[in-house]
Amino acid sequence: MKTYSAEEGLTEEAIVTKLRICRYHHLYLHNSLKNNSSGTSRWGEFGEGGLLWGECSGKSFEWFDGSPIQELLCKVREIYGLDEKTVFRDVTVSLEGRPQPLHLGTATQIGVIPTEGIPSLLRMVLPSNCGGLPSMYIRDLLLNPPSFEVAAAIQEACRLMGNITCSIPEFTCISAAKLVKLLESKEVNHIEFCRIKNVLDEIMLMNRDAELSAILHELLVPASVATGFKVEADMLMNGCSIISQRIAEVISLGVESDQAITSLEYIPKEFFNDMESSWKGRVKRIHAEEEFANVDRAAEALSIAVIEDFMPIISRVKSVVSSNGGLKGEIGYAKEHEAVWFKGKRFIPNVWANTPGEQQIKQLKPAIDSKGRKVGEEWFTTSKVENALARYHEACDNARNKVLELLRGLSSELQDKINILVFCSTLLIIAKALFGHVSEARRRGWMLPTISPLSKDCVVEESSSAMDLVGLFPYWLDVNQGNAILNDVHMHSLFVLTGPNGGGKSSMLRSVCAAVLLGICGLMVPSTSAVIPHFDSIMLHMKAYDSPADGKSSFQIEMSEIRALVSRATARSLVLIDEICRGTETAKGTCIAGSIIERLDNVGCLGIISTHLHGIFDLPLSLSNTDFKAMGTEVVDGCIHPTWKLIDGICRESLAFQTARREGMPDLIITRAEELYLSMSTNNKQGASVAHNEPPNGSPSVNGLVEEPESLKNRLEMLPGTFEPLRKEVESAVTTMCKKILSDLYNKSSIPELVEVVCVAVGAREQPPPSTVGRSSIYVIIRSDNRLYVGQTDDLLGRLNAHRSKEGMRDATVLYVLVPGKSVACQLETLLINQLPSRGFKLINKADGKHRNFGISRISGEAVATGRN
Repeated sequence: MKTYSAEEGLTEEAIVTKLRICRYHHLYLHNSLKNNSSGTSRWGEFGEGGLLWGECSGKSFEWFDGSPIQELLCKVREIYGLDEKTVFRDVTVSLEGRPQPLHLGTATQIGVIPTEGIPSLLRMVLPSNCGGLPSMYIRDLLLNPPSFEVAAAIQEACRLMGNITCSIPEFTCISAAKLVKLLESKEVNHIEFCRIKNVLDEIMLMNRDAELSAILHELLVPASVATGFKVEADMLMNGCSIISQRIAEVISLGVESDQAITSLEYIPKEFFNDMESSWKGRVKRIHAEEEFANVDRAAEALSIAVIEDFMPIISRVKSVVSSNGGLKGEIGYAKEHEAVWFKGKRFIPNVWANTPGEQQIKQLKPAIDSKGRKVGEEWFTTSKVENALARYHEACDNARNKVLELLRGLSSELQDKINILVFCSTLLIIAKALFGHVSEARRRGWMLPTISPLSKDCVVEESSSAMDLVGLFPYWLDVNQGNAILNDVHMHSLFVLTGPNGGGKSSMLRSVCAAVLLGICGLMVPSTSAVIPHFDSIMLHMKAYDSPADGKSSFQIEMSEIRALVSRATARSLVLIDEICRGTETAKGTCIAGSIIERLDNVGCLGIISTHLHGIFDLPLSLSNTDFKAMGTEVVDGCIHPTWKLIDGICRESLAFQTARREGMPDLIITRAEELYLSMSTNNKQGASVAHNEPPNGSPSVNGLVEEPESLKNRLEMLPGTFEPLRKEVESAVTTMCKKILSDLYNKSSIPELVEVVCVAVGAREQPPPSTVGRSSIYVIIRSDNRLYVGQTDDLLGRLNAHRSKEGMRDATVLYVLVPGKSVACQLETLLINQLPSRGFKLINKADGKHRNFGISRISGEAVATGRN
């Protein structure tokens, strides 16, 4: 489309989000990304292993220098072979007044970007049959929330869509990029022209209807943002009318009766269908009358030639009875050769008697293909038919070329109208997406909220204009089915949220995040009513996982993500953090969490911080913009149960034991945990005044940080395996026998050199080293019942994995010896199978695997007749 946009001020997370969702053929990274605070090439905003580095490091990309826009446009011209003077149009939408693009964590935790285990918001926003381009538009809208003006226009369009009583168009959706590519390459066929006309006609249909016209005018705003074009309604309608009319003048719309496929009595219909269906019905006949007429005349001439040269023969075949079997003759269509020929057997008379048809038979000649080769023994033709066939093919080729010329000419004409076409196709995609959204949202019981603008220069005192979500429910539940708990969220400040496990804290955060995001995009929300400020950013942090590739623990990842949230939070932001500081030691984690809450309180943003760190409420925090909320509980039959309702106050009950029991944790463990909890509570009360005592002598500290319990210390000293004595005996026997055998082979010149015998043990949950790959070896498996299995292989790792996959073999110990070649390994395998039982070892296999050397040893028994050690 020869357009570009340049978005500045994006966070690293926002850039990674874009890379995750967009399809790109080439990736270029500016050299300035290397110059971070750590001075390394493992770039990121804050030192090594940044998000952007993690996203790009495994992909193919190139570094570049210079002015980003100009350098990249030069590379694009070079890649696609464009002229140096090719101009690209800047369609950048200013970020002023727009919320920040969604962070990666936020997008994944509410399912805007598909994430395993997370309910997909996209699937709830649109009906299941509304995928493709409409779904992509909604996804991009949610990932890049619009300005208040655009959101208001989208919301008004949705409101009007929910109230109309008239029928609506089908909304033909065409990719704008595909449309431009086809027009510029002049490859638009008549079907695509018909679809383009449908788009234009549907726009004009909407304009003619009073209800749909109001919706159309509202959709001009988001369409302008999506395309970068500013198009007034009158200009749009005028352009649609002109282009639609022009397409109708050239393109056959399927209602004309003068373009039927030729049908003549004696020529197979399939022949004419194959020859003419690729170009008839594409354009109006009036534009190619001469070419079409020539085809009709050539077809008629072909028919006459076939009747004169073939029909007498066919009549003769039908009337003659032969003693040599039935005569065969027919007019056939040789599809592969695009020809009509005579096809027959045994039709040549034994005696020529000048009877009807004989003259035509004498004119026949074998049919040949385009390379002059004879086509079988049954196909025949005549010079007259071949000439007529050639003229018909020539006429069809001329007609086909004329049709292509007309289609390409129309493509050239429409290139001047390409902006209008792109705008129209985008507008209909938006219309279909929003109509689908309104239908699905109404079915789910969602409502349109009231969205209020926030001034960009608002101060802290007036920034937290109230957000009210009445009857809020999780977006993945259907309120009409009665399985959703409704909550009222009246937010004038920051919430610190507590509650039991399974009490709905995480669901509350996701529900609020999704409702607010939908609202500021102008869409319907899962609540009975809502007033939502147009936030400048929505930031949600949920779970944190470690990143071994970056060398970061889960707490490091959590701190990195929360740092990004806190540093960018303003008085106009919505900040949602679930289970803050869950990944570190409780006391210090509590203090970090308290400091973060204090910082966000000072910023004056709205948000929810959920936690199980109840020590926060004992800290001397300075808070003026924070309320304490809880997910409620109730006592039923003496047991505490969550109500999933948001209430005022603090909930210190976690229901941890009940949750663990409900998930199948054995009662023995739960009972012991309850005993330990009571003991810990008692000790805490007794030792509250003793803060820094030295650890007791029985529990020495390690590096002054971690205590090593005596029970763990004792376990660490019990490393020798149960099979150690047997392993040593087997190792000694195998080593001795292999040395004797290999020495004997060397003396007989069967092997070129005497190799050192090294018997290596592979314990349970261990694997052989890479040095065994591709080398022959013999191995002995020591099973848990003290019985042995002897084998040989060229793939020790694969064979070991196969053995350990069997029942009772998972923890088996393996001894192996690398040997020079498979032949030697086979001999050693047979000898060990024969000799180990005589030394008192019990074997489970009685022969080598392929029975090559069963019962036979090429090495004398005396060579290895040594007693068991």
